[in-house]
Amino acid sequence: MAYPDRTPLIPLDKRRRGIYILPNLFTTAALFAGFFAIVQAMNLRFEMAAVAIFVAMVLDGLDGRIARLTRTQSEFGAQYDSLSDMVSFGVAPALVVYEWALKDMGKIGWIAAFIYCAGAALRLARFNTNIEIIDKRFFQGLPSPAAAALVAGLVWVVIDNGVAGDDVRWYACALTVFAGLSMISNVMFWSGKNINLRKSVPFIVVIALVMAFALVSSYPPGVLFALFLAYAASGYVLWIWNLRKKPAANGSAPANPPPGPADEHPGA
Repeated sequence: MAYPDRTPLIPLDKRRRGIYILPNLFTTAALFAGFFAIVQAMNLRFEMAAVAIFVAMVLDGLDGRIARLTRTQSEFGAQYDSLSDMVSFGVAPALVVYEWALKDMGKIGWIAAFIYCAGAALRLARFNTNIEIIDKRFFQGLPSPAAAALVAGLVWVVIDNGVAGDDVRWYACALTVFAGLSMISNVMFWSGKNINLRKSVPFIVVIALVMAFALVSSYPPGVLFALFLAYAASGYVLWIWNLRKKPAANGSAPANPPPGPADEHPGA
């Protein structure tokens, strides 16, 4: 008796394709840190929640680097990383700052937290769809880990100085909205992806790294918050600088430039 040809629902090559453990292990750890931050915020341990968000940021930075260094990138890892980022850098910071300072502000408080959360979701969705067409040297919009570091850094440094969240709720509200809107803006921020970890560097770079670690360890809450605040401002400084350069460039350009191959790449 002849049996009809049965085509498997899932091709054999896809069923045999495994999942790389090492980079996804770091992604899972980052996801756990974000979830841990939410739990600590529910228990009113806001300082520990802020620290957990910074831990998630470090782990999130490691998984991508490790995947590239070990050549274990995968579509599964990219999607898993985005979902982890949404929890750790979207939901967790919004809930932490809401429970810490925005809860007693009524509608203004939860709207500010939602603006941040929605901004993180939109920023991650735009990043995933534009990843092949944007300049790898820059991020379009403030990266969600940096935005989370802004919010968590404010919580950490204020608590470390013995100030209650209610006393700085308007500052917290403004910074939360600023971080949320910056994530969905078109402002360009340096990505650091052009740094080659396998390339030799001058000895002075090693000394600078040692000094940076010493500076952060001297007062982690204040130094980290100041660093990410400066990073968030750097994108707008660069944006204003480019706006000022455009009129000067237009004024110095010839009235009727000759046609040539350069016109095919206006962005070069």
